[in-house]
Amino acid sequence: MGNTSRRKTEHIRLCLEEQVGGEGITTGFEKYRFRHNALPELNFDEISLTTTFLGAAVRTPLLISSMTGGSELAGQINDRLAEAAERRGWAMGVGSVRAAVERGELAPTFDVRRKAPSIPVIANLGAVQLSYGFGAAECQRAVDIAGADMLVLHLNSLQEVFQPEGNTAFGGLLARIEDVCRALPVPVGVKEVGWGIDGATAKRLREAGVAFVDVAGAGGTSWSQVEKFRSADPVRRAAAEAFADWGIPTAECIREVRAAVPDAALIGSGGLNTGVDAAKALALGADLAGFGRALLEPAVHSEERLDALLERVELELRTAMFGIGAGTVPALRNTPRLVRREV
Repeated sequence: MGNTSRRKTEHIRLCLEEQVGGEGITTGFEKYRFRHNALPELNFDEISLTTTFLGAAVRTPLLISSMTGGSELAGQINDRLAEAAERRGWAMGVGSVRAAVERGELAPTFDVRRKAPSIPVIANLGAVQLSYGFGAAECQRAVDIAGADMLVLHLNSLQEVFQPEGNTAFGGLLARIEDVCRALPVPVGVKEVGWGIDGATAKRLREAGVAFVDVAGAGGTSWSQVEKFRSADPVRRAAAEAFADWGIPTAECIREVRAAVPDAALIGSGGLNTGVDAAKALALGADLAGFGRALLEPAVHSEERLDALLERVELELRTAMFGIGAGTVPALRNTPRLVRREV
C-alpha cells in the first residue's frame, strides 16, 4: 500500500475510532429553533424535497459530503455511498482525487458514476495542489476519474500544518483558483474541511469565478484533531490540541456567505447529524445540506444501516417542513419561522 493509500485508510480508522470532533465549539444550529405551525394547511405525503443545484434537478436537497477514496477500503465505502445516494436521490462528493491523478491504479476507488448514473457528483482536489504543479489538466482528470458534473477545491490550511506530509504554500492561491474556474468546462466550487468560510472570503472566491461554496463550518470533524492522532512529533501533537475549538460555526458561515454572495450556489455542511439540522441549514440559506462523518460508520457497517440513516434524515427533514407548513424546499428556504433562541 502506498503512502497516500495508507493515509486514506488511517484517516477512516481515526474518524471511526478516535474523538476527532471539535471541542469547545458547536455548529451553532442549537442557537436557532423553528416556530411550530399548528395548522400547516398541507398534507404530509405531498411535501416535496425536489430541488435544483446549479441547474441540475435533484430528488432531495441533501449531499453526501466529500470524504474518502484512494485505498481499497475507501473504494468500498464510496461504492456503498454511491449506491445509497443513487437510490435515494442525494448528491455526492468524493474525497480528494489527487491520489488517483498521481497513480492511475487508484482511479476505480473514486469512480462513483458506475454506481450512481443519475445524481450530481462532485470531484474534489486540494486547492493547495495548484501551488505544487497541478493545473487545469489535472483538475479535468479528477473530474473525469469520478465521472463528475463539477469540481470542488478544498481549503485545509490548518490540516496541512499538522499533517506530517503537509503542503502549506497557500500564497497566491486565489489567482490559481481563478485560472481553473476559467479553464474548466464544468462548475468549480470551493469548500473548507471543517473550519468554515466567512462572507468576505466567499465574496473574493465568487469574484474569482467560483460557482459554488461549501462552507464546511466548525462543530463537526476537526482535522487538526485527526492529524494529532497521526503525528509522531510530540510538539505538533501538543500544538494541535490548541486548535480543538478553532473555526467558524456552520450556522454562522451559512448566514454570512448567503448574505455576501446571494447569487452563488451554497452548500451548508459541517457537523450536521439530523434532518432538523438540514432544515435549519436550508432555512439559513443553503441550497444543499451536506452530511459527512455521520454517514461513515453506517457506510462501513452495512448497506442496510446506511439506508436507514438516510431514510431517517429525510423523514426528519420532511417532518420539520410539515411542522412549519413548508411544502417545498423553496418555501423552507424562505420561511420566517426560523428564529434565534432567546438567551
